[in-house]
Amino acid sequence: MAEQLAHLLAISSLANVSVGVVPMRPDRVRWPVESFWIFDVSEVNVELVSGFLTVTQPGEVAMYAQAFGELTEHAVYGAAARALISSAAGSLG
Repeated sequence: MAEQLAHLLAISSLANVSVGVVPMRPDRVRWPVESFWIFDVSEVNVELVSGFLTVTQPGEVAMYAQAFGELTEHAVYGAAARALISSAAGSLG
């Protein structure tokens, strides 16, 4: 985990990369249980506890796009994101 956080810190300063971190806060509106990757307007890959799912129905893809949009509104970027990543790395011991 420490190496992954170090890598995030390194790439977060690149001009062509945007790293957003959603802080743990009580006012967070939505937090999906599953991880998901949006490839374009036609496909979302979802990692569930029990398996892997490919979503292609336009209405369902739109739901993941909306969830992503909501998460980006709560995320912090730049120095604030790097501070959270550094804090997480520091808590590893």
